[in-house]
Amino acid sequence: MVFSSVIFLFFFFPVVLFGYYLIKNITVKNVLLLLSSLLFYAWGEGILVLLVVLSAFINYACGYFVAVTNRKKLFLTIGVILNLSLLIYYKYFGFLIENLDHFKFIHIHHATIILPIGISFFTFHGLSYLIDIYRGTSKVQKNFFNLLLYITFFPQLVAGPIIRYHDVADQLLNRESTVDKTAEGIRRFIIGLAKKILIANQLGALADQILNTDLNLYGYKVAWLGILAYALQIYYDFSGYSDMAIGMAKMFGFEFLENFNFPYISRSIREFWSRWHISLSNWFRDYLYIPLGGSRKGEFVTYRNLIIVFFLTGLWHGASWSFIIWGFYHGFFMVMERLFLSKYLDRHKIFSHLYALTVLFFSWVLFRIEDFKQDLLFFRKMFSFFPAKESKLHVMAFMNSEYWLVLAIAILLCIPWQRFVVIKKPVLTGVMSYVQLVFLISIFLLSIMSVITDTYNPFIYYRF
Repeated sequence: MVFSSVIFLFFFFPVVLFGYYLIKNITVKNVLLLLSSLLFYAWGEGILVLLVVLSAFINYACGYFVAVTNRKKLFLTIGVILNLSLLIYYKYFGFLIENLDHFKFIHIHHATIILPIGISFFTFHGLSYLIDIYRGTSKVQKNFFNLLLYITFFPQLVAGPIIRYHDVADQLLNRESTVDKTAEGIRRFIIGLAKKILIANQLGALADQILNTDLNLYGYKVAWLGILAYALQIYYDFSGYSDMAIGMAKMFGFEFLENFNFPYISRSIREFWSRWHISLSNWFRDYLYIPLGGSRKGEFVTYRNLIIVFFLTGLWHGASWSFIIWGFYHGFFMVMERLFLSKYLDRHKIFSHLYALTVLFFSWVLFRIEDFKQDLLFFRKMFSFFPAKESKLHVMAFMNSEYWLVLAIAILLCIPWQRFVVIKKPVLTGVMSYVQLVFLISIFLLSIMSVITDTYNPFIYYRF
């Protein structure tokens, strides 16, 4: 079940929200959210919902012993190993065996392992809990069902954002749903839904048409259009889902941290990762990069730590050499910027934007096309400015008036225009509030109509 599905929008979420507001007691509210979250996951994954419960129980037991015994590091280590063992088995075991077989190290027959949806997210939630208990930044959760709610809470269960335990520990038992918070949650949810349905889905259809077509049939203009469409699709797809998650959390009284902050205005890859998938960047920073020594132990250790972090960032996204190369690719530019690039980027604003966008576009090729040989062919196609023979397919073969409009809107909305508009007069403020209301109602109705009539509704990060 995804947020942009008919069953979720018209049945599951309205029923859960209505029941939540009818209940006054916070404990009963939590029970409702827990049962709803388990149903939400079981709806699509069936018996694998028990894996999420097992993961929560492992963290509950290990967290308890971390808190009450003198052997804190031992039980933290046990917990980390058990969490990573589940993740490695379900997500990476098949990839490991295939590569061992490919390089003739060993040959093992194994059944296809079903990848549980959201395993990367709920594993990181569990690790966050254990590490926070170990560091003393949070108290141990003595109620197993409250911890299970933290890990399975359906707005963030299958696609994040990654919520660290210390950020929501108090909110599990102390929160309130106000009219203003609910209104803001509804506004945020509608915007996220529109980003997903009206922009990401349209650009996804365009990107698929181009990137799934034989490369030999088009030239560099179509290649750049295809990767531009994909770059915008993945941003609006994932940020839209995060907006919906944050909005729903607000309706239930929770406050989640932001996950995106206009990443395509970045002037460096370092800035990009402070704006893109912020919850993942912060997780790796606080739980891996800094414990490894961060930038405190000299340049060599800093560069080593960056490479390790981005290697694991790539691996976190998927069991594929393409993702690993994608991670190293970002790590390489992070190191280069620390070595010498930053001083040039700081001086030349326009160049720095072009540099960041170019590097990112190349990275999305690696992310989208998981065959490295095809990646190299696509890179060559992007720079085939003077092809030997005229291409059979041109830009207009893929574009229609709707795609042009959506593409223009998507590019414009990548820029935080609202920062440049300051309204001080009360009359204008009142008028703008009505304009915003009409706008939200309009895009919500358009999104709903699109959900009902359109069968194309992918979600890129759903498989991570």
